[in-house]
Amino acid sequence: MLNIFQNIKGDKAIWAIAALLALFSFLPVYSASSNLVYVVGSGTPVGHLVKHAILLFLGFGIIYGVHKIPTHFFKGLSMIALPIVLVLLIFVLAQGTSSGGTNDSRWIRLPLVGFGFQPSNLAAVVLMIYVARYFSKVRDIKITFKESILPLWLPVFLVVALILPANFSTAAIVFSMVMVLCFLGGYPMKYLLGIVGTGILFLSIFILTAKAFPDLFPNRVDTWMSRIDSFSNPDDTEGTYQIERAKIAIATGGIVGKGAGKSVQKNFLPQSSSDFIYAIIVEEYGLIGGFILMLFYLFLLFRIVVVANGCASVFSKLLVLGVGLPIVFQALINMAVAVELFPVTGQNLPLISSGGTSSWMTCLAIGIILSASNKSIAQESASGNDVDIDETNPLEILSGQL
Repeated sequence: MLNIFQNIKGDKAIWAIAALLALFSFLPVYSASSNLVYVVGSGTPVGHLVKHAILLFLGFGIIYGVHKIPTHFFKGLSMIALPIVLVLLIFVLAQGTSSGGTNDSRWIRLPLVGFGFQPSNLAAVVLMIYVARYFSKVRDIKITFKESILPLWLPVFLVVALILPANFSTAAIVFSMVMVLCFLGGYPMKYLLGIVGTGILFLSIFILTAKAFPDLFPNRVDTWMSRIDSFSNPDDTEGTYQIERAKIAIATGGIVGKGAGKSVQKNFLPQSSSDFIYAIIVEEYGLIGGFILMLFYLFLLFRIVVVANGCASVFSKLLVLGVGLPIVFQALINMAVAVELFPVTGQNLPLISSGGTSSWMTCLAIGIILSASNKSIAQESASGNDVDIDETNPLEILSGQL
């Protein structure tokens, strides 16, 4: 064990944030698991806690293993992984919905280990690495829209299009983060606006097609529309059941909360251990606990920017921001849903919510960030050479100002 700690490299603050979030997660997950046990009738509280511990242990194994990989290796790995995730996305989309009406078009079931794998989470990380690789290759070349269609936008639209039918919120986050990464990579703004307009057009066509032929994508578009209608119509008490319970949990938590394990609303919120775990945290630990948790994610964002600034290559800078920003963005979305600033999205709270695939992909992203921080520290200690700043590139302007 001592040897493992001695071999831990990279940004120590990010290691500490990830470890503290993971350790804290045991309290709300154990508390909220009573809903699954006594309401749903699934397993035991200790069983859910042990499962959560195993998933986090494997997740930190991913962090440790990935942070040992030299950063430039991810360039080649993205080229290998991208076709694989496209095949996986096609496979899960072809599964459709089960006979019971539940949506199986986002999971690959792994019966031997007792849980499912969600390829869209892996696809999001791989796509960010791929986009970072693209911009590192064209750094000294004037980018034109025509020349970027096949190497950049075709993979982006394929991934987003395959995720969209089963998981609109994840597709929207992936597309938004790609837009941010393209902006930081220096892609011309006039082309980005055109891409956003094209994306909105294709989304509109998809919705109209799904409405005209409901058997193609049963329930999904109706679910999106009902969530948006419920969000915009506060009088729809049936459609806003989860949000109302989440707001009750937050309101009754007060300033200091009811105390660990004393949540009442966990017994009424269907997704109390995953999508709405932030509401349970505020109910048990109060606004103070919820605010401190938010500060942890914001501090993680700060460290991500610091690590990106310390990287010597454009690829490493974009890689860190590409895989790091979605973690914080997803956390803020989860919190915003709990307080009804956003419609219900189904996004977990990174490193806190129960669930295997999401936690593992968050750990994969953190491992990549730590790999880049380890490389930048080594390079800075070996030589004090500065990297020239391209004043036309927003990423390098940001890096130069930090």
